[in-house]
Amino acid sequence: MTKNLSEQPTQRLLSDTRLNFWRAVVAGSFVVLAVALALFQVLWSDRYVGLALKNRLRLIRMPPARGQIYDRKGLPLALNVMTFDIMGYPLDLQRDEVKQKLLGALQRARLPHDPEKLEQRVKNLYWAPYRAISLVSNLTLLQMTSLMEDPEFPEVLFPLPVWRRTYPAGPLASHVVGYVGEISEQELRSVETDENKSYIGGDVIGKSGVEKYYEDVLRGSIGERAVEVDARGRQRRTLNETMPGIGQDLTLTIDLSAQSYASDLMKDYNGVMVALDVNNGEVIVMWSNPSYDPNPLAWGVSGTEWAGLNLDSSRPLLNRAISGQYSPGSIFKAVTGYAALESGVVDKNTSVHCSGVFRLGGNLYHCWRRGGHGRETFVRALRDSCDVYFYETSQMVGVKRYDDVGERFALGRPLGIDLPGEAAGILPGPEWKKKTMRQSWFKGDSVNMSIGQGFVLLTPLQMASVYATIANGGVFYRPHVLKTAEVEGQPTGLRPEYLQLVKAGLRAVVAKGGTGHRAAVSGVEIAGKTGTVQHDHGKDHAVFAGYAPASKPRYAVVCFIEGGESGGRVAGPLVGQLLSFLLNENGSAKEK
Repeated sequence: MTKNLSEQPTQRLLSDTRLNFWRAVVAGSFVVLAVALALFQVLWSDRYVGLALKNRLRLIRMPPARGQIYDRKGLPLALNVMTFDIMGYPLDLQRDEVKQKLLGALQRARLPHDPEKLEQRVKNLYWAPYRAISLVSNLTLLQMTSLMEDPEFPEVLFPLPVWRRTYPAGPLASHVVGYVGEISEQELRSVETDENKSYIGGDVIGKSGVEKYYEDVLRGSIGERAVEVDARGRQRRTLNETMPGIGQDLTLTIDLSAQSYASDLMKDYNGVMVALDVNNGEVIVMWSNPSYDPNPLAWGVSGTEWAGLNLDSSRPLLNRAISGQYSPGSIFKAVTGYAALESGVVDKNTSVHCSGVFRLGGNLYHCWRRGGHGRETFVRALRDSCDVYFYETSQMVGVKRYDDVGERFALGRPLGIDLPGEAAGILPGPEWKKKTMRQSWFKGDSVNMSIGQGFVLLTPLQMASVYATIANGGVFYRPHVLKTAEVEGQPTGLRPEYLQLVKAGLRAVVAKGGTGHRAAVSGVEIAGKTGTVQHDHGKDHAVFAGYAPASKPRYAVVCFIEGGESGGRVAGPLVGQLLSFLLNENGSAKEK
């Protein structure tokens, strides 16, 4: 059948339209393909290349050597020793075979190992599967070599030299120097928000003392090495390396020989000895007994051992010098006595009759000498530690004056020493009692406060600081343990003429006939004050605070003995001996 000629142009038009459509589809597909290829090459190539590289790229984190710590004469307090860690990558440790081979090698080498702890460490650090983590720590060269020579030791694991902390002085300086340990999860959370502090699980961090307070100075900066590995995980070559920065060394104010002498003096007692340089606030001695050896803590102890230390009733981990808070007893009479002088209530000639008891309303307050001291002036009252003298004057002075003078002695707040854990003590008053106890302040509270009993609490460091301030004529120096070139003192506004009367009383205490005469040492002019602190749950505490030479003071020393019963008989002689040591045997020694 013959087609109609009029239909041919229409069919040709439809055919051309379809052809153009498919041409457009093909062209469009090439455009989409080109765009996709461009996006891949330009925008996403780094990502895919990086993923490919991670099959053979590994990162090794290199911790720095911490700065070392020395005493004032250059004797070592904290040093670094080389040990080895066995490192591995979480990606490789997914294979049970690797972990089992490692555990087998450790067992054959008779090295302690904990399969559960190993598994937990890998799990915790899997967020960085290509970054090496420590699996075994603190190996000696011999132990590391023994492991590496084991034919079953996994090839994907490798040793890394690591500096570890050692403390040559052991317990002698542990409360000051402190110790380091593996960072805890809580510590990790507290530093992870600071972009300048790069810590991960397994890192070492200061846990207490100088190690903690000066962590940022001592730590140094982390290094890193990028290495290429083969298909079996063995290192082939180093691609890039940033060396770690060594931490800064520190020299402390502590005199290790004097510290050792103090520990010998206190070997039979629980308590504290603190010695300050009265002219700059340097802490020469800070001995808290009982102490502890920081070396096992720095290298790792079991949970049972750690619990034992914390549950020990003698509290060896407590730095009593800055964290212990005690009633100061009669050594506080130097403060309340000064307040009485400054208020104008008494002068050097004002006398009070001590019959052995003070009556306030229906209450009786006894002097330590039940028969009484008779007529007492200010200097004699300090010499004899007459309680009734201070009971009587407390009613005229008032608690507000006590608090004002106490604040000028920097009481009721932390002194600001460069150690963690300093307590504030308590400088009580009407507002404090109302806030904490919801009670009014009574006249009897002032009576107790006048002799350092009742609510008032001081740390032994605060006690020493008070006597250093008296000794130097009224300048407060912030106590510190880091040896610095210059420290600026703060005037307290304490009046020299009244301080001189207090000093006269303190010298009389140690003279013949004074309550602290047992603190006297031949050839050393000592001033100080005895104290016996009532304790509801055992024997009374003994305390003595003093300084020497009395005419030109250099050192202030406090000794506080828990359950020591008598400041004059027990604590006083120890203070005298330490002051003598500092001045005659150690004071002229060459310092670093």
